[in-house]
Amino acid sequence: MKTAISSYKLLLSAVLLLNLQLSACFAGSASRHTETLRAINSALRDEIRRQMADEGLQDQLYFPKSVSKFYATADFDPAWIKPQNGVGPAWQAMLMIDCVLQFGLSHADYHPQELTYGQLHNILDTPGKVSLALEARYDIMLTDAMLALINHLHFGKLNPGYPAGRIDTTTTISFQATQVLAAGLQAKKIMEVIEAVQPKAREYTDMQRHMHLLEGIYQDDCYEVPQAEVRKIAINLERLRWANLDDSVYIHINIPSYTLKLYLRDSTYRFKVIVGKPGTPTPTLLSALRYFTTAPEWKVPAKIFRKELLPKALADSSYLEQNHYSIYDSKGKYITPGRASLNLVRQHPELYFARQSAGCDNALGQVVFRFPNVYDIYLHDTPEQKLFSRDDRDLSHGCIRVEQAEKLGTLLLKNDGSTDQITALHQGMAAYVNRNIYLKKAIPLKITYLTCEVNEGECVTYKDIYDMDKSLEMALYGPALQLTMQK
Repeated sequence: MKTAISSYKLLLSAVLLLNLQLSACFAGSASRHTETLRAINSALRDEIRRQMADEGLQDQLYFPKSVSKFYATADFDPAWIKPQNGVGPAWQAMLMIDCVLQFGLSHADYHPQELTYGQLHNILDTPGKVSLALEARYDIMLTDAMLALINHLHFGKLNPGYPAGRIDTTTTISFQATQVLAAGLQAKKIMEVIEAVQPKAREYTDMQRHMHLLEGIYQDDCYEVPQAEVRKIAINLERLRWANLDDSVYIHINIPSYTLKLYLRDSTYRFKVIVGKPGTPTPTLLSALRYFTTAPEWKVPAKIFRKELLPKALADSSYLEQNHYSIYDSKGKYITPGRASLNLVRQHPELYFARQSAGCDNALGQVVFRFPNVYDIYLHDTPEQKLFSRDDRDLSHGCIRVEQAEKLGTLLLKNDGSTDQITALHQGMAAYVNRNIYLKKAIPLKITYLTCEVNEGECVTYKDIYDMDKSLEMALYGPALQLTMQK
């Protein structure tokens, strides 16, 4: 019995010794593997650093300054070329590029020739198959593609106020794609973090959801989706990214639908508007309405003064008086109307201007809403109320005329907490008394050019009155669109 126990103890000791030896062996192997990974990562880091210093590569990037900043902040550590499974960050990033059509964007803008699944598989799943230089280049190109996608989803690809060069070089812009990308990598939620940079306005989310159906679910279910409708939605998603409609309280004027919507916290009010003719289009812009004026005087724009007012005054000697117009020279001296003086004015119209005094036939109506803009346009009332019954209301010289202007002013004052000013508004309009009424807080005002909207799941299209869709469609889709049209 003692011999058996002794033999068992010897066997147990031998097993324990073997386990210790195996553990030491595996520990050494793991240590060597870790050291190997560190060495590879260090070499890849050095190669990324070297390539980022190459001006030739910089010229091939959409956001070269941002890419440089991203890598410099991370000490040139690779962002994507790291051990990972099929749901790792590199694969998530590639899936995002696969899905760009669902956001109204184009594959061509995200390095499709270089960023292929096959190359990524070779890099991640068969170490040593791809050279270090190509691994570094793939990492850099994927970073540039993700930064471009983030900026395109947030600002838009062709935002006139935020072109790529400005986004890439300006440090004062609060939104930084490099920070978004770093946060997504840190949280290991690339797709979720990038999708969150899109506008939050309902107009955008409804349209984006509809695009997702057209380019995702419907196609998967073998629906035939008209590409013209897809492109129409894509260009208007782009415009909505420019519009910055994320405020909870704001005025939104959409030119093609001839509508003004006043968004308040608890409700939305809709008004008809008249916009500029194709020859004198209303511009798109972002501003803020600060005050309005009752019984306003109107300084006639130089072009209207020269081409419309002067010919009418020369043809009818009573025209100026009947319509409450007065003409002044550049020093503000009143010009007595008469054929001789009007002929002199016609010879040098740039030296004169006209004003229309307050009254029921004033072109600005009984109230004008003022907001700063370089185009010198207004939002105002009009004496020609019958024009609001028309379906097509592109009739003005660029300014925007609004129906029920008094109601709009009243709602603005109530929202502003300035109900004590409402009486002054009503009296000023009724009695043609000129006065300025200031809001305590300026309300954001956005003028957009949306040729379609999604209402209750249905896409509603509007007339492209300024013929602007084609040029934006071509700018977004480029050669790919030309090829499609040729077929």
